Amino acid sequence: QVQLVESGGGLVQPGGSLRLSCAASGSIFSMHDLAWYRQPTGKQRELVASITSVGRTNYADSVKGRFTISRDNAKNTVYLQMHSLKPEDTAVYYCNAAMVGSEYWGQGTQVTVSS
Repeated sequence: QVQLVESGGGLVQPGGSLRLSCAASGSIFSMHDLAWYRQPTGKQRELVASITSVGRTNYADSVKGRFTISRDNAKNTVYLQMHSLKPEDTAVYYCNAAMVGSEYWGQGTQVTVSS
């Protein structure tokens, strides 16, 4: 069983930066593939970035070059560093942990990009 708690969301001006954190409880965190998803109001949830248990990363085209996903297995935490934020990045951001036979979600954290 893994529990995920996101933090770091908030209101930021266009062009600004935020770092999201997702702290996990439970064992074998290092064996999970981790990801950040987002869901704008009235739209479907979409994959933003992922990082495998061995550190391989993948990004949505819309965030490439602006967002960086990383993990610290010693701290059971996954991060999403976001730069050059745009109004279209506004959404609830969710942390996801998955391995064969199991998948877990956090409760989400709101990111609002607005002047």
